[in-house]
Amino acid sequence: MTTPDTSPSALTVARRRDVEARRARVTHALNAMRTEGLEITISSVAGRARVHRSFIHRHLDLRALVYECADQPSTAASATTPTRRSLEADNLNLRAIARRQTQHIADLEARLSEILGEQAYSRTGLGAPRDHAALEEQNRILQNEIQELRAKLQDEEEELGAAREANRQLMGHLNRTSTSNLPFPLA
Repeated sequence: MTTPDTSPSALTVARRRDVEARRARVTHALNAMRTEGLEITISSVAGRARVHRSFIHRHLDLRALVYECADQPSTAASATTPTRRSLEADNLNLRAIARRQTQHIADLEARLSEILGEQAYSRTGLGAPRDHAALEEQNRILQNEIQELRAKLQDEEEELGAAREANRQLMGHLNRTSTSNLPFPLA
């Protein structure tokens, strides 16, 4: 009985060496790019290391290392390339500033519209009197008077209805008594 050969084939060994060499080139390219202060992306690292982007994507640890290096500031003393985090923070700040400025402009436009409207009314004489509180008080007083007049009108309508009913009853009584006093019956 022979023992099976468990040693890897020469092709497998060569493939492992090739993968390790490419991994080393990616790591070396990352370190060099950080030192030089260059922008770090998967495409730029793959180009510098002379590997395909899919190689970095297939090796999750390499991809995580690229993202980590992209988020960290550069080690170069004169590095002016911003990191992704700093760009995202700048973007958020600029959006907040733009939102505040848009709201401020809308407020200023509304105020300008009010001022121009007041000026137009005052110049043409079409405007409402400026004493708004006095008008509100006069409006309240007139509404109270309207309610009182409606109540008084309802009372008078009830009295008129009662007077009409009394008149009907009196006329009915007079008609009954006058027909009984006639010398001849009405047919």
